[in-house]
Amino acid sequence: MRSFLANRAIDLAVVLFGVSVLTFLMIRLIPGDAVAIMLGANTEVTPDRVAALRSRIGLDQPVLLQYFSWLGGVLSGDLGVSLWTRRPVSQEIAGHMWPTLQLTVLALIVGAGLSLPLGVLMARLRGKAWDTALRIGSVAGLTIPSFWLGIMMILALTTLAPDWQLLGYVPFSEDPLGNVAKLLLPAVALALPILANLSRLVRSAMLDALQQDYVRTARAKGLSERRILYRHALRNALIPFVTSAGIMTGYLLGGAIVVEQVFAIPGLGRLILGAIAERNYPLVQATILVITFAFVLVNFVVDLLYVLIDPRVRL
Repeated sequence: MRSFLANRAIDLAVVLFGVSVLTFLMIRLIPGDAVAIMLGANTEVTPDRVAALRSRIGLDQPVLLQYFSWLGGVLSGDLGVSLWTRRPVSQEIAGHMWPTLQLTVLALIVGAGLSLPLGVLMARLRGKAWDTALRIGSVAGLTIPSFWLGIMMILALTTLAPDWQLLGYVPFSEDPLGNVAKLLLPAVALALPILANLSRLVRSAMLDALQQDYVRTARAKGLSERRILYRHALRNALIPFVTSAGIMTGYLLGGAIVVEQVFAIPGLGRLILGAIAERNYPLVQATILVITFAFVLVNFVVDLLYVLIDPRVRL
């Protein structure tokens, strides 16, 4: 266990370092200058003022020095200061993190929660008309982009239920029901590809498990088909399911960026899009670093779940 934790810590450090370097370089390769965007169309801008602003936010330093200065701050717990608001980046991220977390968890519950029984049902109905219909539906679910589905939902519901305020976000502490009502549609739009993908995976894993010798032995002993299905076959099908669900969480975090924009949810997705448009370097770098850390953490939890699902697995 100690070696597993040590290896995971090394993996995490390497991944975060690589992501920090790539993000730092890529955001600076985007055409446009942060100082020019901050000053805008101000006709009173002089070269001295531009130089002063560039010096104040540290952009007059060599790129390599900027990176190590920022990295040193991150290692000491300081994610930097927003170029525009001059507020600590950690506060900016904390203020937008909760809506994204809620949306991601809700989409994961909808997508992964429904895919498990749906996949089992498809395996039980293998070769029948319902199995074919569900498989066709899952292929369609994989091909429909979340943002397009979200837009279609908005168009349909604004016609059918014009009183339903679809866009925006209400904090859970202010109005729990309003909070769920606002996040339900974007969560469904985000969850559809996951539901389609995972249900197909569960179906395939279940069919494979049902062909194994231990299932034949269980049938020979006279166990009921229901017990064989849920007590033996499903347990062995859970490892690929959990692995894919962990990977899909990364997809959810990425997909939430677009879906948040469609449904006007003030989460990390909208924050990072605005930061890129404004060339707000510290905010972009820190937000991507936080999202990467969350993704690696989810995969760490997935590895721990292996042991709970199958005691034969050793970390």
